Amino acid sequence: MTERFSKIQERIDSVSQLSSVVAAIRGIAAARLREGEDRLNGVRAYAEVVGIAIGEALALVGQEGGPEDAANNRQASRLVLALCSEQGFVGGYNSRILDRAALLANVPGSELIVVGNHGLMIAEEHGLQVVWSAPMAVHVDEANGLANRLAGMLYDKVRQGAVSAVVIHAKTDTGDGQSIDQKALIPFDFSRFPATRSNEPPLLNLSSEELLAQLAEEYIFAELCEAVILGFAAENETRMRSMISAQDNVRRRLDELRSRSRRIRQEEITSEVVELAAGVQASTARANAPD
Repeated sequence: MTERFSKIQERIDSVSQLSSVVAAIRGIAAARLREGEDRLNGVRAYAEVVGIAIGEALALVGQEGGPEDAANNRQASRLVLALCSEQGFVGGYNSRILDRAALLANVPGSELIVVGNHGLMIAEEHGLQVVWSAPMAVHVDEANGLANRLAGMLYDKVRQGAVSAVVIHAKTDTGDGQSIDQKALIPFDFSRFPATRSNEPPLLNLSSEELLAQLAEEYIFAELCEAVILGFAAENETRMRSMISAQDNVRRRLDELRSRSRRIRQEEITSEVVELAAGVQASTARANAPD
């Protein structure tokens, strides 16, 4: 009986330690989720400023379609960027993103890019061919660097031949749950920006076409930053929800173990009382026995 009780106590200690680990992971995920959401406003404000500048540059160029090479790239091969998770404890998060990416990457001439080492592992398990990969940001301060690296990779692909590119990532919805977002990056869609003439024409050191091309690159960088941060926030929200569910399971398990511990301890005490009573009776019987 004593051995059973001690083993139950060991399991209670082990599950209690697990509860502390789960709570720590949940707290870290919640903090990173808030950091990602806070950073989004700055990235979107930057994209808005660049968008206004593109509208003014379009007015200078005199064509809303933008440079001709952007229009000619519309029938080009496709790069599919899937922003997955760097770490685990995210359930089916990566599978949902990769399922969407696989639909596009299965088209002839398409190439799959996976960001996030845990997502890369899932992609390999699904038999998906990945031509390029990189770690996902694990801190929000890494988002700009990752976006810059992705932009450099895209432009290298553009120099190697005409390509189109689309990024796929999860994002947190206003309600309960998440959705998978898909956004075209290349060819750049200049039609999104109305040509706007400024009251005071800007002083330019570049040709208007060159300026427009550089502004388009800046806007793609902003879109990549936004996608990375949205994916970062969605990953940590998923992990936080997983840890909440895990905490509930751990709490129930602890309640069960503690209930068993109390029952076994009660049985142990009862057994000890019975043994003591039997001993007392035996002693009394020996004392009263005739010589």
